[in-house]
Amino acid sequence: MLDLKQIREETDKCIELLNRRGGDFSYLREILTKDESRRAAIQKVEVLKAKKNEVSRLIGLYKREGKDVTQILSDMNSFSDEIKNLDEFVTRTDEEIKDALLNTPNLPNEFISVGKDDSDNKEIKKNSTPTTFDFPIKGHYELGEALDILDFNRAGKISGSRFVVYKGLGARLERSLIQWMMDLHANEHGYVEVIPPYIINEASMYASGQFPKFKEEAFKLYDDRNLYLNPTAEVPTINLHRDEVLDVEKLPLKYVSYTTAFRQEAGSAGRDTRGILRQHQFNKVELIKFTKPEESYDELDKMLANSERVLQLLELPYRVVELCTGDLGFSMRKTFDIEVWLPSENKYREIGSISNAEDYQARRANIKFRRANDSKLEFVHTLNGSGLAVGRTVIAIMENYQQSDGSIKIPTVLQKYMGVTEIR
Repeated sequence: MLDLKQIREETDKCIELLNRRGGDFSYLREILTKDESRRAAIQKVEVLKAKKNEVSRLIGLYKREGKDVTQILSDMNSFSDEIKNLDEFVTRTDEEIKDALLNTPNLPNEFISVGKDDSDNKEIKKNSTPTTFDFPIKGHYELGEALDILDFNRAGKISGSRFVVYKGLGARLERSLIQWMMDLHANEHGYVEVIPPYIINEASMYASGQFPKFKEEAFKLYDDRNLYLNPTAEVPTINLHRDEVLDVEKLPLKYVSYTTAFRQEAGSAGRDTRGILRQHQFNKVELIKFTKPEESYDELDKMLANSERVLQLLELPYRVVELCTGDLGFSMRKTFDIEVWLPSENKYREIGSISNAEDYQARRANIKFRRANDSKLEFVHTLNGSGLAVGRTVIAIMENYQQSDGSIKIPTVLQKYMGVTEIR
């Protein structure tokens, strides 16, 4: 959530930055008008309460002196009614301001490119050249069905479209990737392992910025507690420290979190319908950091390097792009996407996003730190990054390591986890 104080002090700048996302955010001025009315009402309430206290004192005095208190009691009731009406106005206006801010995205970083969509993203680097073959390329879904390691038909029978059953060495490949990624980030990169709950309450969805913007994407449970299936490990892991003051000596806090994620994929009808690229259920290894504000962009670069390391060790071709303002996520100020080469599509596809939300999520989740005992509380910065999306990594391995006979080589770093060197 944006800082209302910043909006007051830098109104034009905030609107200009938000407009780079491609919308009209001039409604921030209406928020400020409401805020002025709210603050004026609060001041008036304080004045009326002081008058009410004075009248209350006079009533006692008048009664002791035997004076008539009829008029003064009338004044007291009048003050009480006005205070009640003003309190209700303040409460109502507070909710209106809060609702507007919850629906307002984060300010884009001033130095990222202005653009409309992913076509305006800026390529930062490439790692290795795209894989080439001297035989006809097959998509991962063709390979998977032929090797009997991906079963879409039975998944459709069990659940419906956009689900898959991993079988045999396909299941082992998915499981091996999860374990290897968790080991890599914990042992080599120093993250603390977390496996959080897969069922999330509504407060956690709002705190992380998922709600209200992405409410239609979530799977809601039939339960009177407003519970949802986890849409990404970012949500429960950010909420580990909701309403907490973190020890400055322990910052940055670094977590590697594994979850199964669930998404409605609303609005994606007809997109990526073949295979496992866009599923309702998928596994993900996520990197989360809580940092001091002045360290967050250095930590963002480190997180990007940690995510890239996964593809480097798997020897998969990839590139890194910096997202433009029009493609930036709702809660983020700056994002890098890692895109892996998929031979069957002859192009790079997103396999991970590494983002800095600065204090946007921390403000919603009330996560703070104190630099010293006598220092004021400050909001931490939160970062999250894919470390990586497991299903899409499976796709990349299957397609880039396919052989002419339809078998698939196993990357060297996974062979001890898999117990085999090929899937055939």
